[in-house]
Amino acid sequence: MRRLGRLAAGLATTTVLVVTASGCVTVHGELEVVPGATRSEAAKALEDFTVAYNKADEAYDPALDADRVTGSLGAINQAGLAARQKTSPEGNAAHKPLELTDASYTIPKKAGWPRWFLADTDSNRDADAGKQDTRWLLAFVRTGPDAPWKVAYLAVVAPSVIPEFGKDADGWAQPVPSEETDSTLATAPADLSTTYTDYLQEGAPDVFAPGATTSGWRDARKNTRRAGFSYQFADQPLDSGTFAPLGLRTEDGGALVFFSSKHFERQTAAQGLRPTVTADVRALLTGEVKSTLTKERVSSQLVYVPKKDAGGTDAKARVLNRLPGLVAAQGS
Repeated sequence: MRRLGRLAAGLATTTVLVVTASGCVTVHGELEVVPGATRSEAAKALEDFTVAYNKADEAYDPALDADRVTGSLGAINQAGLAARQKTSPEGNAAHKPLELTDASYTIPKKAGWPRWFLADTDSNRDADAGKQDTRWLLAFVRTGPDAPWKVAYLAVVAPSVIPEFGKDADGWAQPVPSEETDSTLATAPADLSTTYTDYLQEGAPDVFAPGATTSGWRDARKNTRRAGFSYQFADQPLDSGTFAPLGLRTEDGGALVFFSSKHFERQTAAQGLRPTVTADVRALLTGEVKSTLTKERVSSQLVYVPKKDAGGTDAKARVLNRLPGLVAAQGS
């Protein structure tokens, strides 16, 4: 079913996802193309985020890092902390401070606001070598000269999949405009959220390389089975305001792009049965689960988009990482 009709629309209105306007506008007449941040500002933003994240994670208190997250990461982070605050009001007994080290910064030049940059870091959540070694990529956004830096996107990827970025003589990167259709790329970054959700629903447009988060996910949803239960899925674009895509040109003419999306899963039980409600779901639940449970998730994706004339198996966009999180649930 395409959108779950009024159910999806109604649930979307009950979800607390604070979306602020962050279109590309000018502030105080700032039309000059300049770097989004200095490298010292970027390092301070990473430090401030890490401190706030650790305080919030230790206390399970979303208020403690609310001013350091935004967009899809903010929605996922805040809902997750709110749920755990209800299930574990005493805080996180298993808290292990997050450490983000070995940071490098890719900072694009652009005019106006919002401005943003990418931090490529090593976390203490993985192994330091071999197949389990990963990098944390964090996209920091600032909506105005007096606004704090906030992390809008997070992706965890193997070091080998991170492309080289195109840079000017001074080392500054080139952003991909999120509000425009880019004819030099195989898939328009501005349309990625709609393209992805349409693909999940219909199998077209077929612009994504096969994988666990594309063809594999479609197959898994089609084959979801449980005796006495039926499942329906709906997907919606999430591409405006703080959820706008963020992209950087790569050295080979392609682009590395973050984008967001929203996904609904509805489970309906036969007479005499009832869907299972876990503690984390119950913490975000509205309504009473009698025969139906609908879960709403926000998801962020990191995608490599090749240039338009790339051929063969390299012609399709590759989803490098998907980070989903439950943000609401509704029973009926």
